[in-house]
Amino acid sequence: MCTAATYKTKDFYFGRTLDYEFSYGDEIVVTPHNYEFDFRHAGKLEKHYAIIGMAHVAENYPLYYDAVNEAGLGMAGLNFVGNAFYGKAALEAGCGSDKTQVAQFEFIPWVLSLCKNVQEAKEKIKHVKLVDTPFNSQFPLAQLHWIIADKTGAITVESMQDGLHVYDNPVGVLTNNPPFEFQMAALSNYRALSPKQPENTFGQGIELTAYSRGMGAIGLPGDLSSQSRFIRVAFTKLNSKSGDGENESISQFFHILGSVDQQRGCCEVNDGKYEITLYTSCCNCDKGIYYYKTYDNSQITAVDMHRENLDSQKIIRYPAITEGKICWQN
Repeated sequence: MCTAATYKTKDFYFGRTLDYEFSYGDEIVVTPHNYEFDFRHAGKLEKHYAIIGMAHVAENYPLYYDAVNEAGLGMAGLNFVGNAFYGKAALEAGCGSDKTQVAQFEFIPWVLSLCKNVQEAKEKIKHVKLVDTPFNSQFPLAQLHWIIADKTGAITVESMQDGLHVYDNPVGVLTNNPPFEFQMAALSNYRALSPKQPENTFGQGIELTAYSRGMGAIGLPGDLSSQSRFIRVAFTKLNSKSGDGENESISQFFHILGSVDQQRGCCEVNDGKYEITLYTSCCNCDKGIYYYKTYDNSQITAVDMHRENLDSQKIIRYPAITEGKICWQN
């Protein structure tokens, strides 16, 4: 289970938590302009926007979990188990679909290679059919939905049994189940929440004391379910205040996603197996800098795509630094 969010100060920021019980081997991967994407059904793409994000690399191919391109467009895929549905690919011309067929695992690089903003992504996705072609026999088909965002706004994309849905996402947040329209509808149950102290409206003539700070948010869900994480991170993000400097902005972004961190032992998935927040990312989409922290390394680490040769033909890989270091002051 995972949570993604956007944040805007002077620059635009996009990131996510990846929560799971084990890692496939995470790397920060820069895909330069001239790396050739050979899409399974959509043909070859020899030149495209450069991309940076967290991925698992297999057969020299970046299987991105979340990424942004040099134009400032970000995208992340989050688990959507039980609701995601992908069609069968038409393997011959004229066999049932006039849409561009994109395999589920290619969706992030396909969008980020071709689109410079959310509006372009929305237009292209109108003509897409997501198909169930697997990467290979070793990787099960991931059941996902996606958030796509830039400094102007965000959308959510869900491929379900009844078709491909694209929703405007006014809160700039995504978790997992239920489908996005139900996540948004649930926010209405919490419309009275506030960062301010509540007024006493319990009953006329009843004197009640606000005995603690933070009572305006009584009722904000605190459990780890995807619906509760959606509400909690949306409330935290929409009420966040920070300066607009880089350090202040990224610090605040990590605090926003820190509101839904998963600690080992709190979410058991099997006997002795626990879901944890493997990493948290924050990308400055305007500058192409990918910041991240891992479960055992709370130090913020950064990779700047513009320090690489973006006209190369080879992907650039940085294994995630997962071991933390303590800074001694005496």
